[in-house]
Amino acid sequence: MTTLHGSPTFRPLYEQIKILITQSLVSGEWKPGEIIPSEIDLAKRYKVSQGTVRKAIDELAAENILVRRQGKGTFVATHTEEKRKYYYLRLFNESGEKEEPVSELLTWNKIKADAKMAHVLGVRKGSPLIELTRVLRMNGKPVIYDEIRLSPTLFKGLTAAKINEFQGTIYSLYETLYGLRIVQAEERLKAIPASPKVAGHLGLKAGEPILSIERVALTYGDKPVEWRVSLCNTENHYYLNEIG
Repeated sequence: MTTLHGSPTFRPLYEQIKILITQSLVSGEWKPGEIIPSEIDLAKRYKVSQGTVRKAIDELAAENILVRRQGKGTFVATHTEEKRKYYYLRLFNESGEKEEPVSELLTWNKIKADAKMAHVLGVRKGSPLIELTRVLRMNGKPVIYDEIRLSPTLFKGLTAAKINEFQGTIYSLYETLYGLRIVQAEERLKAIPASPKVAGHLGLKAGEPILSIERVALTYGDKPVEWRVSLCNTENHYYLNEIG
């Protein structure tokens, strides 16, 4: 097996190339929306066959990290693309349509990480965090109440004003202003009763059932960027996850 500097030799060669391409994405060599070198050029760079590079790129494309465009080349995926703006939004209306949400920032606070927050975000207990709350409206009706926690070390200078001024989704803000592209998310779902505060924001009665979606959003290398809890009014919407 060909040995690549800095790569584990026990992995299949295409996986080693996949790791090296990912390392270049992490370092910012190729930024979101930019074209990456051709398969031929990457094969020369890594001293492997074009087929090995193609297999590595195929996997990264399947993971929505890269995007192939016929006749144009392979590009780094970006949350600013129209079709990817709401990729992680899994709520659909009863007609099966994904509606474009309108976000309203409610609060922006500094808090200290409790044990769970620290574990999820990979920081020390008691470390400062940014906590955002917001409401997402669909067709003018409040559907989602979000509680979002972020590490200020990743988001230096982030303010409520900066969020309100940004034209785009919060994930495109992470990507555009801080170079943090969300490439993966882990979600846990359960039904819970709405607290009086959340019920008030969602136009419900306290105690009515809502869907809680706890999400850890990750960037390259499985690095946690965001922990959010989305509390959803599913009276006219359902959660859809396509498998396979």
